[in-house]
Parts: sequence; C-alpha cells; structure tokens
Amino acid sequence: MRDLIEQDVDSELAVLVGQSLVDQIATSLRRDVERGTVKPGDKLPSENELTRLHSVSRAVIREAVAVLRSEGILEARRGVGVFVTDAEQQGVPFSGLSLERISSVIELLELRAACETEAAALAAGRRSPAQLETILNLHRKVGENLENGLSTRDADFALHMAIAEATQNRRFPELLRLIKPGIIMSRDLQQGRGQPGTLTPNLHLQEEHAKIVHAIFAGKAAEAREAMRAHLEGSLSRYKMLLIERVSPPGPTHSELGG
Repeated sequence: MRDLIEQDVDSELAVLVGQSLVDQIATSLRRDVERGTVKPGDKLPSENELTRLHSVSRAVIREAVAVLRSEGILEARRGVGVFVTDAEQQGVPFSGLSLERISSVIELLELRAACETEAAALAAGRRSPAQLETILNLHRKVGENLENGLSTRDADFALHMAIAEATQNRRFPELLRLIKPGIIMSRDLQQGRGQPGTLTPNLHLQEEHAKIVHAIFAGKAAEAREAMRAHLEGSLSRYKMLLIERVSPPGPTHSELGG
C-alpha cells in the first residue's frame, strides 16, 4: 500500500514538472475538487490563505482561479467569495459564463459574430414567406417595446432566433439555444442604467435591426451579412469599453484637472 501511495505522489509530481506556477496551482485546485476534498457548494479559502498555503503570489492565485472559472469548475459571487460549482454543471458548455466576468460575455459575442453574420446571409437567400413574416413581426415587436419603455430582451432574442431558423440549417438555432443563457445574461447588464458598472443601452438597436431585416427581405446576402456584423461588433465594442471601465483605476476629478 505504501508503495502505491508513493507511486501516486511521484506521478503527480511528474505531471507538475514543467508547468507554470499558474498551471500548477490550477491543477492542484482541480484535483481537490475531483477528489472531493472540496465539494460542490463549498467556498474556497480566501485569496490570502491560498497564497500562504501554496507559497505563491496573489496574482498567481487569481490567474489559477480564473482558469477554473473559465472551465466552469468555480464561480465567483460578488462580496461573498469563490465557490465550487455543482458537479452537474462542470464541463457543460457555456456554464462558466458570469456577470462578474465581462470577458466571458465578450467571448460569447465573438462567437456570435462569427456565426450569426453567416446566418443572416443564408437567411437572405433561403427564408420562406412564413419565416420572413415572423422576422418582420418580431422586428416590429422590438420597436414597440422600445417605444413603451419595456424590456426588449426576449423579443430581441426571438428575432435573432427567427433569423437563425430562416437559414434552413438547424445547427444555427441549436447554437443559439445552447448559448441563450449567456445572451439573456448579457442583457441583464443593462439593468440599473446610469449606475457604475452597467452597460449603456444601445440607442440604435432598432436601426441596426432594420438594416438586417431589410437586407433579408430583399434577398441581399452580402448586405445582410455586413449589417449583422456591424450590429454585433457594435455590441462587442460597448462591452469592451465596460470591461475597461471596470478594471481601470478611478481618474482624476474635475477639480483635480483644474476645471
């Protein structure tokens, strides 16, 4: 038995050799979860304690935790700490999305830009009359919600889904269904508008959608592709600005600038 334990230790050390400090700590924490040393729902030790336990800097701990968060193994809860996620969610695609990580929303938008631009082009050439009617009705619904000060979240998603279905390729709507939690989550960043750390609403949403819808209606694939790309890249740019605001130190006040 002692020989077996020593062999296990030796094999673990062999895996760690050559890894960066971040990878080593991430591997160690991952094994703690896999072995049940820390269980789903358990809170990780504080950053300071992990720094002491592993004899590394706080920056290394942060990076290692970020790796496991991106894998969906850990989740951060603002003002509370970092917790082990439910075992059923670990490894599930897109389960690591979090409002605490604007970068995860940016990753999702980059994926959408790659897929939905082509979906718009295919929809322009393949949409049926019934699908076109659905797209037009949903576009109108988004506009009505905007005029009445209502949330556009569900109607907006439904419009993008209708365009995906109009490709006549079931994989496009399947992808949107898979990433729907992240799309809906990103809309939640617009709640509390005007407050620090929230996303400024897209004031040109209806205009951007109109260009996409009109190109699909006219059967112009290239124009539909470019209109969708402009729409999603605009969103991507806004989230990047929000990320910069969240990580940048406070700037000088107006009085400090001599104004």
